[in-house]
Amino acid sequence: MTDALTRLLADRDWILADGATGTTLFNMGLQSGDSPEFWNVDHPERIKALYSGAVEAGSDLFLTNSFGGNAARLKLHDGQDRVGELNRRAAEIGREVADAAGRPVVVAGSVGPTGEIMAPMGVLTHELAVEMFHEQAEALKAGGADVLWVETISAAEEYKAAAEAFALADMPWCGTMSFDTAGRTMMGFTAAQMVKMVSRLPNPPIAFGANCGVGASDLLRTVLGFSAAGPENPIIAKGNAGIPRYVDGHIHYNGTPELMAEYALMARDSGATIIGGCCGTTPDHLRAMRAALETKPKGDAPTLDTIVATLGEFSSASDGSDGNSPAPAERRGRRRARTSRD
Repeated sequence: MTDALTRLLADRDWILADGATGTTLFNMGLQSGDSPEFWNVDHPERIKALYSGAVEAGSDLFLTNSFGGNAARLKLHDGQDRVGELNRRAAEIGREVADAAGRPVVVAGSVGPTGEIMAPMGVLTHELAVEMFHEQAEALKAGGADVLWVETISAAEEYKAAAEAFALADMPWCGTMSFDTAGRTMMGFTAAQMVKMVSRLPNPPIAFGANCGVGASDLLRTVLGFSAAGPENPIIAKGNAGIPRYVDGHIHYNGTPELMAEYALMARDSGATIIGGCCGTTPDHLRAMRAALETKPKGDAPTLDTIVATLGEFSSASDGSDGNSPAPAERRGRRRARTSRD
């Protein structure tokens, strides 16, 4: 049977994904340093509200509250033995919301990075990474996720491990990386290298792309880089709602709904098919994005000057493809903890 996302892609020129998880959960009372995944069991009504907010705003696809649901990340909260329980509940709540939507809505099981550095630079072996991703994948599958969705990945090796794990789970999947270091991922990977990697995977994703990063301008430059490489798979764009600012003890993103509507149109015109938001993107942003995509016809791909004039300056002069971006520093041990879709 054809999976739900592939069916939707066959019928639609674009698909609106969801926005930020962390922003919404912090607004509901989640404290910095807490594990959002515990709320799948402790506060399921809040997770249902998180999903429902995206669907009611017009999202055709939303990600489950399971970004940090692998054993390595949950170990930081003494929850490494709850992988199955927490991920299954994340997907079960999502299934309930999607089935009540009255239209096709895809439940995407979110899988984030392990937080560890892959060997030989770090201690995480390929086999252990596959094992952790597989454990999480099976739980999301059991809970009713339509597809798996690995996101905010920096290392090609970790992306490949996720692909192998998802094949073991016999689940369709999508995957995004975060290009946040002068056009490259933290581990030095470029957009062109990602396109090449995806085309060579034994178990390729339904769609691939970029999420998070620095700001919407940088992400669109990355999307243009994907398109220039001529990929066969649909492209995903999930950019942050502007740039974060620290105000009165909290992180706020300066992107307005109007700005994100412009971003959505330019993402589509740049070649993206699945378009959503990442950190700072609220249902208000999503409503504006949906309205713009539904009412404005597709145009030519934006120039870099147009992107800057509309969304703001790039964070770096280089997009990583010309060899002028900084070389990635060698890193060992655990990576900086990160919450996608804040």
